[in-house]
Amino acid sequence: MHIQDIFKRQRPTFSFEFFPPKSSSAANSLYETIRDLASCDPSFVSVTYGAGGSTRELTHDLVLKIKETTSIPPIPHLTCVAHSADEITVTLERYAEAGIGNILALRGDPPANQGPYDRSGDAFQHAADLVAHIKEFNASGKHPDPRGFGIGVAAFPEGHPDTPNRLLEMDYLKAKIDAGADYICTQLFFDNHDFLDFRDRCRLAGINVPILAGIMPITSAKGIHRMAELAGGAHFPARLLRALERAGDNQEAVERIGIHHAAEQCAGLLDADVDGIHLYTLNQSRATREVYASLGMG
Repeated sequence: MHIQDIFKRQRPTFSFEFFPPKSSSAANSLYETIRDLASCDPSFVSVTYGAGGSTRELTHDLVLKIKETTSIPPIPHLTCVAHSADEITVTLERYAEAGIGNILALRGDPPANQGPYDRSGDAFQHAADLVAHIKEFNASGKHPDPRGFGIGVAAFPEGHPDTPNRLLEMDYLKAKIDAGADYICTQLFFDNHDFLDFRDRCRLAGINVPILAGIMPITSAKGIHRMAELAGGAHFPARLLRALERAGDNQEAVERIGIHHAAEQCAGLLDADVDGIHLYTLNQSRATREVYASLGMG
């Protein structure tokens, strides 16, 4: 289903993100998670793409399995780091042949553990270039939907870590929309004020596509630092940190606090007429299901 049809059918949307499993046991666990979350009737689910395309085939296989075994529209991530134009085109052709309706177009991270990466050989230097290439593919008529792929792009409510100039950063985001993106999905954040201010700045910049808010429930004390890295510098509100400090090493208490905070965020976003909420699941279902249920949605 094309993302434009998804937004027409449901607003706000509720969606989830998974990453490809790397072992048979992890795959079995993930499929159980997907079955659990199917009861929430998500608008779609997205599947990540490893740094430098390291999970290209795993991503492809998981996307097709979700499409073939569930009624949930899967949206694969696609990055341009370490890829040629031909490699990107082949990937698009495979997804088009499989009837995949949408792509989340990202710049992506360089290959891990290979030292400094020289991007001069990459066909596309920016996500906007990848978006433009997908639009060219759409115009070729190779996709079964006459509109081609629906296209999503990423954004950082608290600012992109590589672009300290926030005005320039908004120009870069606008370039992705002007290239043909249909919607924005944000990186995770923990303070709704950051998202709401970002949304206002988008509208002032003439960016009027739907903006989905990325939310990740905290489920472990050890995971907080990793989450901060994933978010590229997201800050944790003092109120949240104080609650986690009180919980100490009590894993159950940490999880309750994380779920409660995420649920409060989602409720506040719904009250603020958010276009959609995208929950980062870390391939686990419990926290996501509890946040969803707390909203009276299931």
